[in-house]
Amino acid sequence: MSIDSAVPVPLGAPAFEEVPGPTVLPSSAKGGAVPRGLFSAYLSLTKPRIALMVLLTTAVGFWLGARAAANPLTVLGTLVGTALVAGGASVWNQILERYRDSLMRRTLTRPIPTGEVAVLPASLFGGALTVSGVGLLWFIEPLAAAVSLATFLLYVFVYTPLKPVTTLNTAVGAIPGALPPVIGWAAATGHIGIEACSLFVIVFLWQFPHFLAIAWIHRDDYARGGHRMLPSVDPNGDFTGRQATIHALILIPCSLFPTIVGVAGSIYFVGAIVLGLFYAYYAWNFWRNVSNQSARQLLRASILYLPAILLLLVINPQPA
Repeated sequence: MSIDSAVPVPLGAPAFEEVPGPTVLPSSAKGGAVPRGLFSAYLSLTKPRIALMVLLTTAVGFWLGARAAANPLTVLGTLVGTALVAGGASVWNQILERYRDSLMRRTLTRPIPTGEVAVLPASLFGGALTVSGVGLLWFIEPLAAAVSLATFLLYVFVYTPLKPVTTLNTAVGAIPGALPPVIGWAAATGHIGIEACSLFVIVFLWQFPHFLAIAWIHRDDYARGGHRMLPSVDPNGDFTGRQATIHALILIPCSLFPTIVGVAGSIYFVGAIVLGLFYAYYAWNFWRNVSNQSARQLLRASILYLPAILLLLVINPQPA
């Protein structure tokens, strides 16, 4: 719920020292943001684009677990519940990072730094989303609810506080980011087995090149906000590029696990190899010639890779 993300609190104080600064930015610091309505402001707090990717991976996990034999209401309830939890996690991420967000160009127009939504109502909103989402998933399948709650806690209580502390935050954040397909599988089957783990590994490894590309492109902005991203300790980008390439290469054999464990068929197997080589090429290209341009190319490749491999899983599942 994190694929930034993904994405991973009123129950306790932030585990880091917040950067001093106003909750509401002066009008001169808002970058000329266009005022939005209250509904749009609250919707923005949930990070809809991230939520959409979360729902895609959740739906694929459910589809493969149910092998296309599921009650439509169960599918709908699973997606709605997961979306609510993902939205709640995003809200609390922005509450905890409100001061740092006000220092970064890419986030200073978020609803809390601009003063469009105050911290207290945002807290109530985020809490309501999370509780209702976990509750709905519990009604469908308690194990799915437990995984969703773990995703929320890891994203909000572990990943978010680690961002200004260590460059390992990306690795930690990749865990809640890879759990949505496990939520879907658990909701469909009532258990978590090696099949769900094979889906987890794919999304987990995919995130490294994806987020390292983002971290490089926005390295100055992340540094301005006090976030410890890998490029902040790797000014020439060699280590960043190497890590992106290593994870993309590891992803190739790991992406074959769904076929090996009996979840996907031979068409998927071949397609996963082709997609993996495609993704690895752009990661290697980024390492070979570290620049904003190569990072953007890698980012675009990552955005193409995940939906494509999910589509292969959907069109070529292994019959039960």
